[in-house]
Amino acid sequence: MALDNVVVTGGCGYVGAAIVRSLIELHPECLVVILDLNPKPLEGTEKARIDYVKADITDEEDLNRALCEIKPQVVIHTAGLVPPLSERHSRRIEKKVQHINVDGTRNALKASRSSGAEAFVYTSSCCAVIDDMTQPYANIDERWPVSRHSSIYGESKVVAEALVTAANDANFRTCVIRPAVIYGEGDHQLVPSVHACIAKHETPYIIGDNTNLWDTVYVGNVGDAHVLAAENLTSTKTAAGEVFFIQNNEPISFREFCLEVWKNFGHYPPFEVTIPKQLGWVAGLIAEWWTWISGTPTTLSRGGVLDACAMRYASGAKAQKLLGYQPRVGMEEGLRRSCAVSV
Repeated sequence: MALDNVVVTGGCGYVGAAIVRSLIELHPECLVVILDLNPKPLEGTEKARIDYVKADITDEEDLNRALCEIKPQVVIHTAGLVPPLSERHSRRIEKKVQHINVDGTRNALKASRSSGAEAFVYTSSCCAVIDDMTQPYANIDERWPVSRHSSIYGESKVVAEALVTAANDANFRTCVIRPAVIYGEGDHQLVPSVHACIAKHETPYIIGDNTNLWDTVYVGNVGDAHVLAAENLTSTKTAAGEVFFIQNNEPISFREFCLEVWKNFGHYPPFEVTIPKQLGWVAGLIAEWWTWISGTPTTLSRGGVLDACAMRYASGAKAQKLLGYQPRVGMEEGLRRSCAVSV
């Protein structure tokens, strides 16, 4: 299962850096090449075998030239655009998201094959499936159909996944990793937004009945899953052409997750008030209307309410069976690490 030369696109980003750290820990002999639009040395990796290459995944010629010079054994393609929370349920930057996430992936596949790479691991997202707000997702697995119409991010991942799985063949093996909602060192969205509720005095309010379970995953475990996928594609090859949900395998309600975050900052809600989902949806609509009138950002939206009340968790059986994936860091420890540096 030795890995010799691995390129990580977007290796300076949140997930990409976690993949790099897992690679240098589990395969210290491997040359890791970080291909990034703005490459910069990763803290604490000075003694590792890491090279940095500047390249743009949306520039086909630039990317092809870079990969053909590197000649990697494996390409882990994690570079992409995750919309900020304020854009998650809108269409304003849809073309930009599609261009980076779909066209960039198409370019990465083509350049990887041209470079002679054996394998290609793609960082997708659970959003490819679960961002259709019209239905619950309780203990789903990889046989569940993707959502054709959901969020701009989820839709971009659906198209990119199809490109990746279609590219799989005997000489160029591919697979797809779908992480759940991610937290950990470098998180600028999930934990900070939950923490911000403390200052806004919003922690007592519970939207919905608090029975919905959803998946989360520590970013270091996501890194491990990518390394396991790369090992598989260059050895037993049982993951070739496959898609995998990756999570901490600890489903939790949104409220309980928030309480766990707030606990790390010494905050406990002084009281609790339950707001029915329908009332929360109306409040989100009013908040969106006020945002449109005033031009000020909203902290509440209809999409945010639906997110908080959604049932979204998946089975980890396939990743365990084919990749040997087991989360090394549990939720409590992962959140402790995240809260220590993410706010």
